[in-house]
Amino acid sequence: MGVTRLDPATQQAGQRVVLVTGPSGAGRTTAIGALEDLGYEPIINLPLSLIPRLLLGHIGPPVALGVDVRGRDFSVSALIEMIDALTREPDLNLELLYLDARPDVLERRYSETRRRHPLSPDEPPEFGIAQEIDILAPIKVRADVLIDSSEMSPHDLRAELGRFFDTGKIEKLAVSVHSFSYKRGVPRGLDLMFDCRFLANPHWEAALRPLDGRDPAVASYVEADPRYQEFYSKVIDLLLFLLPTYVAEGKSHLSVGFGCTGGQHRSVAMTQSVAKALAEAGWQVSKRHRELERKAPQGAHSKTGERA
Repeated sequence: MGVTRLDPATQQAGQRVVLVTGPSGAGRTTAIGALEDLGYEPIINLPLSLIPRLLLGHIGPPVALGVDVRGRDFSVSALIEMIDALTREPDLNLELLYLDARPDVLERRYSETRRRHPLSPDEPPEFGIAQEIDILAPIKVRADVLIDSSEMSPHDLRAELGRFFDTGKIEKLAVSVHSFSYKRGVPRGLDLMFDCRFLANPHWEAALRPLDGRDPAVASYVEADPRYQEFYSKVIDLLLFLLPTYVAEGKSHLSVGFGCTGGQHRSVAMTQSVAKALAEAGWQVSKRHRELERKAPQGAHSKTGERA
């Protein structure tokens, strides 16, 4: 593992721009994603000729700018000339982040993903890797931050980037809690899912059938099931244990789903209770009731998709 800040004195005030480059397979995509999670605005593979026009006079969130040899007008001389010109701008704080890795590691990563190297699409990846490393050598020596990702996992790389480029403006992990009907299928993108169909079903009570889990009478009926409290407590304990670990992993959003047969009573009541408990514990929580949204008149979704 190797991380080097080559010139700490380059830190200055102004619009912060991190220019991310390095050989293919060294972690540029992971780095751009990590910087985006840290509050940077990501811009990938913009032609070099357009970058100064974008940045000069720009005032806004910090920018993570990805540049690689696939760019339409990429050349080492043009990139160095651009870096020199932007570094002289008093209102810009430009840092060059170079992601590197040993050739054997890059070859292994390409063999594992079976991707073609952009510089040798019709030849073995090692030819393109060697060519790209040679092309980028003059850029590497100009780096402000040099990270060798050879022995790093994506999580390790994200952690290192957080040390160097944290803006102090990263938001807390956003948690969304969903209710749904298994009859209509599981919502896409759920990270965790819990089945509520074992709980007593208000559907079989005539007075409760037209109501939904947001109604106190329905919630009380569901909570009266002898199995409810233990289920609820275990779910809350599990989530409160997991959420800090996801933050440490660098995750910015977690989606939790509760399903039942119709998506109207049990899953809705559970979603309401869990979202409230997580919000009271200090987490940023939103909730959504998919089946209730389907039934609601157009424009009448005021009770779904709201903050907890």
